[in-house]
Amino acid sequence: MNKNVEAPLSSEVVQSLSAGDYVYISGTIYTARDAAHKRMYESIQNGEEIPFDLTNNIVYYLGPTPAREGKVIGSAGPTTSSRMDKYAPLLMKHGLKGMIGKGKRNEEVISAIKDNTCVYFAAVGGAGAVLSKCITKSEVIAYDDLGTEAIRKLEVKDFPAIVVIDCKGNNLYEEAVKEYCK
Repeated sequence: MNKNVEAPLSSEVVQSLSAGDYVYISGTIYTARDAAHKRMYESIQNGEEIPFDLTNNIVYYLGPTPAREGKVIGSAGPTTSSRMDKYAPLLMKHGLKGMIGKGKRNEEVISAIKDNTCVYFAAVGGAGAVLSKCITKSEVIAYDDLGTEAIRKLEVKDFPAIVVIDCKGNNLYEEAVKEYCK
């Protein structure tokens, strides 16, 4: 099913999504990769502030290429999500509602998705140039010293993604394999 959703996400919207849904995300999302996740995780562990309020927000696992002249952002394809698995449960506990990346998640992350009414989306790997066309604004808001891994605030319009793991724990990667084997 195709759905249009606005970011930040409400719990009601998250609950309406099912594994396998095609979604078009519009609104504000944030980027963070390995190094930024590590810093946020350590800041939370130390009782310190992090660069943005996680509540109801989506983090896109992205380290874009430099923008070409006249463009908002460079290629904006997802990175492998499992590299953030160590940090994701704590971020969800602190209000994160959605994650966009590619690839499988571990059982601890899937459990945290269910416990915190969250959703995991996949963006198409290798389609970064196409995905960048859905980004209308990009601003580095934290950890500028990390270069491409700095945290960015993005405005997106009809950003295409697929619900891979819904808030009930249904997992498209597992269901698709079972269906294929029939």
